[in-house]
Amino acid sequence: MVQPAGEDGTREGRAPGDGQPRSDSPRRRLGKAVKGATAAQAAKAAKAVQAAQRTAKKASAKKATAKQTPTKPTAKQTPTKPTAKQTPTQHTTTQHTAKSTTKQSTPTKNPAPNPATEPAATKRPAPRRAAAKAAPAAPKETRTARAAGAAKAAVQSVRSVKAARREAARPPLLRTTDRLVLPPHPTLHIPDTKVVLSTASVYPASTAVAFELAAKLGYDGVEVMVWNDPVSQDVDALRRLSDAHRMPILAVHAPCLLITQRVWTTDPWTKLVRARAAAEKLGASAVVVHPPFRWQRQYARDFVAGINRMAGETDVRFAVENMYPWRYRDREVLAYSPGWDVTDEEYRHFTIDLSHVATSRIDTFAMVERMGDRLAHVHLADGSGSGKDEHLIPGRGKQPCAELLEHLARTGFDGHVVLEVNTRRSASPAEREADLAEALAFTRLHLATASRVR
Repeated sequence: MVQPAGEDGTREGRAPGDGQPRSDSPRRRLGKAVKGATAAQAAKAAKAVQAAQRTAKKASAKKATAKQTPTKPTAKQTPTKPTAKQTPTQHTTTQHTAKSTTKQSTPTKNPAPNPATEPAATKRPAPRRAAAKAAPAAPKETRTARAAGAAKAAVQSVRSVKAARREAARPPLLRTTDRLVLPPHPTLHIPDTKVVLSTASVYPASTAVAFELAAKLGYDGVEVMVWNDPVSQDVDALRRLSDAHRMPILAVHAPCLLITQRVWTTDPWTKLVRARAAAEKLGASAVVVHPPFRWQRQYARDFVAGINRMAGETDVRFAVENMYPWRYRDREVLAYSPGWDVTDEEYRHFTIDLSHVATSRIDTFAMVERMGDRLAHVHLADGSGSGKDEHLIPGRGKQPCAELLEHLARTGFDGHVVLEVNTRRSASPAEREADLAEALAFTRLHLATASRVR
């Protein structure tokens, strides 16, 4: 039979053997008291856990963690004093399980301290200012990092083993020269042909720059282009440059260009006389001469006979240089007299210029064959055959520069090979120097290639 409810919401009844109602039982009252105390303590602990979690999030955002020394809980739950690396809130970071929020007869192990019930003597002291900022803890090595390190170590070990096997498979090195036997190889004979730098190759830089570069790069000598630079016109100044750089002057180019019509004098024969005198004083073996222009009529009529006469009066070779027809679009202008092809005349010595050959659009070796043993001087440069006098670095055009050098080495050429190239398009002095070094290396290589003797 269902009992009616009392005023306190409980159902009245009598306990067995007891005349008191069930709601007034001492055991019942004790259970209610314990239940109320446990619920209050659990609520306090939950709030403390939430505060600790918020503090931990702030600490992780600042990337600074502090070491926490665990303390053994005492009967009165006396909190430990915070150190320099520990904040007071770290005492409340103890996690509670779900059982702590249910009905329990006793509190959970190591509960969070309750300020309301804690004695005054055991209250937490005020936090002290840290003596120094906590150093950030080193990141822990993850499993992925450890696996990667192990794999790298394994690869290194395998490579070491393979290297050791290769080293063991090699034949032992000879430790003494008496057992060393070199394979047969042709001996490389360097011909006596001098590789010379023309001062025109550094235009518009000065003559002094040409001497400096020739000495720095290892040329055998210098050919002086007499032009508007006062140093190029002064024999004493040229001798000082030659002595200072220990660079001999092996040839003199007479001032017979359009831009040098007034250098030394306007009389073409006087120019040749002074060029011969400069060559004799400086120890040069050749004077390079261009054929006359057509408007120099009297000079042109007497040129062949006059050059041969002057060549017979000195040991200096007057080497007449091949020229080219001037072109404008599809028209050709014959600017030289008696002609730009110097092999049509009976000169004693010739200079062949490969850039002029390219501009003339004729066969190089056909001209070399016509010159024969009168070929005494070479202006080495390249050209593309575009009709312009390009004076490219050897190997950058279409002329057979390498083949000509090999031919000269095989036939015992006793003249000079002069690099007369255009470096005006060089972006910097360093690039110009590199171009001249390339030209020198090209020339020496192909002179030596054809000079191997077995």
